[in-house]
Amino acid sequence: MKNFISKTLIAALSSSLLFATCKKDEVLPNNNTPEELASMSVEFDNIVGGQNLFLNTTNYTNAAGEQFNISQLQYFVSNIKLHKTDGSYYTVNADSSYFLIKESDAATRYARFKAPAGDYNQLSFVLGVDSLRSTMDISKRTGVLDPAGGHDGMYWGWNSGYIFFKMEGISPVAPVDPTGQRKFRYHIGGFGGYSAPTLNNIKTITIDLTASGIAQARKGRNSNIHLMVDVMKAFNGSTTLSIAANPSVMFSDYSVNIANNYTSMFYHDHTEN
Repeated sequence: MKNFISKTLIAALSSSLLFATCKKDEVLPNNNTPEELASMSVEFDNIVGGQNLFLNTTNYTNAAGEQFNISQLQYFVSNIKLHKTDGSYYTVNADSSYFLIKESDAATRYARFKAPAGDYNQLSFVLGVDSLRSTMDISKRTGVLDPAGGHDGMYWGWNSGYIFFKMEGISPVAPVDPTGQRKFRYHIGGFGGYSAPTLNNIKTITIDLTASGIAQARKGRNSNIHLMVDVMKAFNGSTTLSIAANPSVMFSDYSVNIANNYTSMFYHDHTEN
């Protein structure tokens, strides 16, 4: 009789522990099934100072007093993370968190993803491509990260690395290049890898959404976080970038100055819930 009671008690305790464990797992952050995820997006609205960005046609003036127009603007956004008002956070699946924003293609303005329903008051992302993904097997680098195509000129084949930020244009203070144009070129990359262990231009951008509207992610609707991206900040930051003095910056030590400047390009305008 005692053996029967002991076995019954052990079975009951085991069932209780299993139930408690299951209940604990259900509330762990990021343990969400696909049907519980809501549609979200981050919109990147490129401007220059207080003006809209128009490729090729509009002249702007930087802090060095130099006129310029922009013919190409592209940059990588990756590793999106959202912080909830309750202090928890959600990291977008890494395989779905790499976006190439191109001013010439309005369809690329939005980084679209899924996240658990909830209220989010902070957004962070990487401007660039992290070192882990940069060194992964080619089979893990698809879509906009495919070195063989789809990157739209954002990969240095000779250096086996991604260009995080590319801005090109025309300025009367730039020297005449072989095409006969006075062109400036800023191609900024460097993930601190084996080829240049001291050059790391990966930047993490963190944006507080509280003042201009938190994101309220809900099933059945899309919450869009609208960011303004002021590319004038690439010129007018902690370092004043002169086109005349630095008309072409690529894989060089000076690129760190431009990378430090462009971390301040992004600010939150509003959220559409």
